[in-house]
Amino acid sequence: MSATAALPAHAPARPAPDAAPAVTASELLDFALRTAADTAAVAALPLDPYERTWIRLDGPGGSEAWLIGWPPGAGTGWHDHAESRGAFATARGSLTEHSLAARLPSEGWRSLELAPGVDRSRTLEAGTGRAFGQHHVHEVLNASAEEHAVSVHVYHPPLPLIRRFGRSGPVLTLEQVERPEDWQ
Repeated sequence: MSATAALPAHAPARPAPDAAPAVTASELLDFALRTAADTAAVAALPLDPYERTWIRLDGPGGSEAWLIGWPPGAGTGWHDHAESRGAFATARGSLTEHSLAARLPSEGWRSLELAPGVDRSRTLEAGTGRAFGQHHVHEVLNASAEEHAVSVHVYHPPLPLIRRFGRSGPVLTLEQVERPEDWQ
């Protein structure tokens, strides 16, 4: 068989040697939940009374993972994770996630009006988590006025960028695009 001939129909396709194996949303969530349950890992995170703190972790299959401490009232603001899918799990305290059940255009806009009914909200108590797909727009916050929260976040492929948005009622405005060098 020549080098350019196709494989027989019954032969399994092989990924390119340099291609990263796909990591499923279920695997990301499983990693986040297992790591959130690791009391030694959670205890190793230094907590600041005013600012979020974090430690970078090695996630499954080359994914990017973070252990994050959330002081009372801390939040992320509205953002997405571009082409990465992800998961997060709460290790301590509780986190509230507000999200949009709508896919935003990946480029070519600065401001848009959201349709009614796209807002979602959930609270994730310690020991719970959730997975999400590409282009997931959300904000995460520790609504407690007294207690720190700790969580594990994991993304695959590693984050190429984060788009940050401002929100006024139904109007969402693109405010900033961050690249890995901005947060690492």
